[in-house]
Amino acid sequence: MTVEFTPARDLYPFESKWFESSVGRVHYIDEGAGRPIVFSHGQPMWSFLYRHIVIGLRDRFRCVVIDHPGYGLSIRPDGYGYTPREHAGVLGELVDHLSLDDMIVMGQDWGGPIIMSMAAARPDRVTGIVLGNTWFWKEKGFMRLFGRYMSTGFMQRRIVEDNWFVERIPRGVATGLSDQAMEHYRAVQPTPELRVALAVAPRELIASGDWLEDLDSQVKANLASKPALLVWGMKDQGFSRRFLTRMEGVFSDRVVVELPHAEHFIQEDAPNEIITAIIDRFD
Repeated sequence: MTVEFTPARDLYPFESKWFESSVGRVHYIDEGAGRPIVFSHGQPMWSFLYRHIVIGLRDRFRCVVIDHPGYGLSIRPDGYGYTPREHAGVLGELVDHLSLDDMIVMGQDWGGPIIMSMAAARPDRVTGIVLGNTWFWKEKGFMRLFGRYMSTGFMQRRIVEDNWFVERIPRGVATGLSDQAMEHYRAVQPTPELRVALAVAPRELIASGDWLEDLDSQVKANLASKPALLVWGMKDQGFSRRFLTRMEGVFSDRVVVELPHAEHFIQEDAPNEIITAIIDRFD
């Protein structure tokens, strides 16, 4: 199953591209030229989330943003589990298909572990890391409780039938969203049949525990010495300073940019600050 939706050119002024992955047709954008930056979105977003950042960087960098299967304009494949391990595999296929080297990688929310898994498998091709309001290790506290609650039958029905995660996006944006932008988030998850990925993601907070534990070791072994930029929304109560402090302990060559007025979706709240930080760190 796919989504029939054409984004507004004034909000999303990009050419849609398509890649026939091993699980089906995935949507991505590939804008600009130069050193590549690969972006990975989380729950319940799609490449639209990075629109401001891509517009701000495409005159200096080659910006590649995928819609993970089950999200955005990408396919909802039969037999696909919508796990972060699978998303990382598909992202890796795209990166290999595009022959990207000297990469900067950026992830937020579930996009963090997804892109770090892809990068940890290709450390010689990664020369910069940008992470914000995310994690890549096995969590034992609030996130596991959140995962259990979101896995209950009641919440699974709300996620699928009421589009619960999408409707809560404004709560993760301190600066507010326009009605048109909100409609772009709703439009790619229009029916319950197309929202399977949204229901799987919170369950994976528990189910992917062993995978996250292994990923933590892989990141420390393969990526910890890479130049890193940590951009953190300080108003995010979920990914609080505790996560940032642990992240700082992983990377030996790091720059931290705190975004004091940003909530969870930092790409909506502080795109200009993120653009400036990436240029200062990596251009």
